[in-house]
Amino acid sequence: MGRAAELLGVTQAFLRSLDTAELITPQRSDGGHRRYSRYQLRLAGRARELVDKGTPLESACRIIILEDQLAEALRINAERDAHGKT
Repeated sequence: MGRAAELLGVTQAFLRSLDTAELITPQRSDGGHRRYSRYQLRLAGRARELVDKGTPLESACRIIILEDQLAEALRINAERDAHGKT
């Protein structure tokens, strides 16, 4: 967790708050240490951007979830369009 916080320029408490807000749920090592995926670090970085701009944490988490859902829907539609044109 310390390394992830350092990479993102946030506190460990901020990362724990994202876990509490259920935006990201890191895996745990055998020793109980939090392990973050690259995807989770990207989401945490986006949360930091929004919070730094004054967006409340809960709102930032909701925005990120909606952005992620939109990106997934656009990806699915693009795949569907690509297959329909062949």
